[in-house]
Amino acid sequence: MRIPVPSPRSLAGQLFAMQAVLIAVLVAGYAVFTYVNDGRQAEDAAGRQATAVARSVADSPSVHAAIATPNPSTELQPYALQVMADTEVDFVTIMAPNRIRWTHPDPDQIGQPFLGHIDRALKGETFTETYTGTLGASVRAVTPIEDENDKVIGLVSAGIKVEAISQRVRGQLAALLGVAGGALALGGIGTYVINARLRRHTHGMNATELSRMHDYHEAALHAVREGLLMLDGQYRVALINDGGRELLGVAADVVGRSVAELGLPAQLTGALLASEPRVDEVHLAADRVLVVNTSPVSGGEHRGTVVTLRDVTELQSLMGELDSERGFTQALRSQAHEAANRLHTVVSLIELGRAEEAVDFATAELELAQALTDQVVAAVGEPVLAALLLGKTAQANERGVELVVSDDSRLDDGLLPPSLPARDLVTILGNLIDNAVDAAQGSGRARVTVTAYTANSADPGSADSDELVLKVSDTGAGVDPAHAEMVFQRGFSTKPAGPGGRGLGLALARQAVQRHGGLLTVAEADGGGAEFEVRMPLRTTAKAAAASAPAEPAEAEPAKAAPLTGGRG
Repeated sequence: MRIPVPSPRSLAGQLFAMQAVLIAVLVAGYAVFTYVNDGRQAEDAAGRQATAVARSVADSPSVHAAIATPNPSTELQPYALQVMADTEVDFVTIMAPNRIRWTHPDPDQIGQPFLGHIDRALKGETFTETYTGTLGASVRAVTPIEDENDKVIGLVSAGIKVEAISQRVRGQLAALLGVAGGALALGGIGTYVINARLRRHTHGMNATELSRMHDYHEAALHAVREGLLMLDGQYRVALINDGGRELLGVAADVVGRSVAELGLPAQLTGALLASEPRVDEVHLAADRVLVVNTSPVSGGEHRGTVVTLRDVTELQSLMGELDSERGFTQALRSQAHEAANRLHTVVSLIELGRAEEAVDFATAELELAQALTDQVVAAVGEPVLAALLLGKTAQANERGVELVVSDDSRLDDGLLPPSLPARDLVTILGNLIDNAVDAAQGSGRARVTVTAYTANSADPGSADSDELVLKVSDTGAGVDPAHAEMVFQRGFSTKPAGPGGRGLGLALARQAVQRHGGLLTVAEADGGGAEFEVRMPLRTTAKAAAASAPAEPAEAEPAKAAPLTGGRG
């Protein structure tokens, strides 16, 4: 037969049992202490009462006068009985210096020797003692009766029986037990109420379970790669894991600080301070793209917010590359369509017997396409950027926008350091061109101009290149100077929102530029519209081959920028 093992009590139950026992022990100890103390105080009070009565009798003139008579008992006995009745003492004995009693509650004891100590009284001293006499144990006081010459002419003893003192203490004990019982009951009820609330907060778990849960909590908190942030009801950081600190770029001592004091971007701060839940919102941190989810913790009132953060920086970059690939695909499809049209034209000319005109038409198309491709490659030797420009040219042409590479462009292959990956360049330049095409579309002369070159920031004519410059200008409506900074914030856009939202491209471009220590600004273009300029340090010295390359003749006349029209490559 298996004996069931009782499960450990919950933490609240253990605390209740401990507190109940503690209160009971305290009340019992206090009751015993009070009982003993009251007994001692009762004896002291009885001694003081007996002393006061004895001194009053010893100082009475009638007592002095009665002692001088031949038979003092005749006058003193009635007087002593009256004093006993008035002062609630159990006996008043007046005696001669030789112990012979003149008064006693029991008349048969008159004339008998007094039982007790009188030596100190015979010396003129008043004292108290507990002594067992003819009436039993009593607390008594003995004091001398002195004449005008301070001669002891008699003694007075007044006392209260110990049994009477005990009865007084027992009466007080009943009241004490009642108070102690009330205190125990109130303490028990208060302890039960407090522990019931504790039981609700701890969900009935015992100390071992709570400790285990804490260990699991700490392990999970630090093991989760996603960021986890918990805010209290006043939007102060109550808890943050390692992933949250890394993603937000905050210090380790942020617990207890308000979200508004963390120095996060305004829109991200607004999302964290929002009272309503946020689901899969994309926000930009210092150098990361984050997906933010918030869930309020409420129980009738706002108690806090749980925030989860996912890093989608790499994913967002890959999505940008995918968009570029889709653009390339669309451009190729468009070019294939136009190439088919031209091929049909050539075939039709041949069928009409105009072979020479067909050859001239095909040759002209090939020469124009090759010339435009050569121009882009000559200006921008970096293969990724050259491919991006050719693809964007076809896309812009489909939307009725002319995209050109300016004469000032000069970006040879191999100048960009490994610290500046092509993926970031595609993100920066691709978003700027897309934004410029959107702005220029529909204008009178829809045109986008791209400039790309490297230079020395201190000496533009130097062969040492330490700065990459990218410029994209358009013929659109331009940017209001009041919005010069707002255009780079996530969510800002002058166009209607699409399915994926608006206002993320320029924010991603600036983030990528800042990640490499560069600067992205916007100003008014020379011919109207807006001009976005990127300046990023290369953190390297130009290669020796670039330094030794022959400079362009000063008198050379720069060629005009040739339009890159779709269907030409």
